[in-house]
Amino acid sequence: MTKADIVSNISDKTGIEKADVLAAVEAFMTEVKDSLESGDNVYLRGFGSFIIKTRAEKTGRNISKNTTIKIPAHNIPAFKPAKTFTDGVKAKVSVK
Repeated sequence: MTKADIVSNISDKTGIEKADVLAAVEAFMTEVKDSLESGDNVYLRGFGSFIIKTRAEKTGRNISKNTTIKIPAHNIPAFKPAKTFTDGVKAKVSVK
């Protein structure tokens, strides 16, 4: 599902113009991104949390030069679904 599909589905279900729904979806994504960039997690009860995870420093390999490189510690954005969200997916989606 793409952002256009989400906007279309919300517009169909609510009767709100697609342009207004698109503006709301864009604003939501911007708020989540800005919050994470400023170091704050975003908690949406019943849906999940957008959190910042810290990856530890590790040693990697450059295969083409056969050398070791040090990958510094860094933060990455992550999504942790709520238990109700996870349970719903487990119950309704079959294993392929």
